[in-house]
Amino acid sequence: MASSAAQYAVVDAPDRERFEIRADERLAGFTEYRRRGGLVAFIHTEVDPEFEGTGVGGRLVSAALDAARDQGLAVLPFCPFVRAYIAKHPNEYLDLVPENQRGHFGLPDHR
Repeated sequence: MASSAAQYAVVDAPDRERFEIRADERLAGFTEYRRRGGLVAFIHTEVDPEFEGTGVGGRLVSAALDAARDQGLAVLPFCPFVRAYIAKHPNEYLDLVPENQRGHFGLPDHR
């Protein structure tokens, strides 16, 4: 089981097209993306089994979505984990998904 005292850091690894979360320098998970123009499509998220249930996935996705916002990118949540995270936090992240694309991902039209 992962230590609750671990120091977590999320970094963008554009050469691998993914955001990574590290726990004391150890890779704990990642979310893969494809960036084209003003869009970023999140396609797959994985968390190391040792870190499952510790909130690592949520930290990772929230940081990746915050980075997309900071860069002015619209988000296409093809990854079920990212899509579920947005659905659970609509006030924070639903606006990142273009309104005309939300139905395609099973997301509500409005917050």
